[in-house]
Amino acid sequence: MKTTLARPETATHDWKIVDATDQILGRLAVTIANALRGRNKPIYTPHVDTGDYVIVLNADKIKLTGSKEDQKKYMFYSGYMGGEKYRTVSDFREKRPEFIITNAVKGMLPKNKLASAMLKKLKVYRGSEHPHEAQQPSPLI
Repeated sequence: MKTTLARPETATHDWKIVDATDQILGRLAVTIANALRGRNKPIYTPHVDTGDYVIVLNADKIKLTGSKEDQKKYMFYSGYMGGEKYRTVSDFREKRPEFIITNAVKGMLPKNKLASAMLKKLKVYRGSEHPHEAQQPSPLI
């Protein structure tokens, strides 16, 4: 029996939709990352992008366990001395809740050029409206 490897021209990309309301951030990010990579498909090949497009709704209603809401910090560095800035999850929840999910998923993807192509297939929205109705997304979970 021969092992068949997927090729970029034969891979099909479906559209999946997820509602992030009251879901735990890490557990949701794992399922999204696996769908973006294509690990839930039988044709999964590590060096080919076989994953699906994923739409995440209600990013501002994601849940974190424990006291991570105030204790978890994201660090940004400008490159200059003293140019470190720290922001908490509650700061991002008010201004850019899409960043919380995108950053968690990005950390779970491989660290190579293929990961940037996979991350472009992730569409995260603050509310329950999205402009991808024409693609007829099916539920992921």
